[in-house]
Amino acid sequence: MGCRRLRKLSTSELGRPTLAALQHLPRIPLHVVLDNVRSAYNVGSIFRTADAFRVGQVILCGITAQPSNREVQKTALGSTASVPWQYFPDTVHAVQMLKEQGFRIVAVEQTDESYSLDVFASDQRPLVLIFGNEVQGIGPALQLADEALEIPQWGMKHSLNVAVVAGIVLWEVCKRSGWLLRP
Repeated sequence: MGCRRLRKLSTSELGRPTLAALQHLPRIPLHVVLDNVRSAYNVGSIFRTADAFRVGQVILCGITAQPSNREVQKTALGSTASVPWQYFPDTVHAVQMLKEQGFRIVAVEQTDESYSLDVFASDQRPLVLIFGNEVQGIGPALQLADEALEIPQWGMKHSLNVAVVAGIVLWEVCKRSGWLLRP
């Protein structure tokens, strides 16, 4: 039996839309709120993940770095231009506004009432996922959440990098909600 050789796809073979074409494609009804995320590198990485899933928008709050930041740009690789975003000085104000617009507010946080990501159930409401500070987690906006989910963990730390968490949670939520869009 011979060895088969895999060939990496070229950029043109991936069928990526142009930035102009992307503006006319549907986005999933999900917004990502970053509550005082300290690392600009994490912010840039989350922008790339948000681009991959065509999320509705990324909302940056408090000390979270904005796209003009050099470190955000380094890890975002241009995705800050393809993902709609807004900045709010106060996370509570941003989340309250989204709640009033009918969004289901889900905190991604280990709490006394959080449930495991593997039992997440979709409903018809648009969704907000809040991701918190790398050390302190989600601040006062946690009290506005309709629910909290967490990723099951069995190691000593019970802690994952916020950008890693965003990738895992977005994939699972999109899969469970039927939002895995095809061009």
